[in-house]
Amino acid sequence: MAMVRPFSRDQRTTIIFGMLAFVIVIMVLQLWLLTATMNAYLGGDQRVIVPAALVSLVACALNVGLLRYVWRMERVSR
Repeated sequence: MAMVRPFSRDQRTTIIFGMLAFVIVIMVLQLWLLTATMNAYLGGDQRVIVPAALVSLVACALNVGLLRYVWRMERVSR
C-alpha cells in the first residue's frame, strides 16, 4: 500500500485559491440562475422552476464536494 504524502503549504494554498475561483464562478452562476428564474416566474412562465431548482442543487453539490475535499486535504496534512 502506497503511503500518502501530504501537500506542502504552498501546494495547499494554490489548490485552495483554484477551488475558490471555481466556487466564485458557481455562486455567480447560481445568482444569475435565481434572477433569470424569478424573472421568468414573475412573467408567468412556471415551467422553469423545476429545472432551475435541479441545476441549483447540482451547483450546491459541487460546492459541498469541494468543501469536503478541502476538509480531507487538511486532515491528511496534520
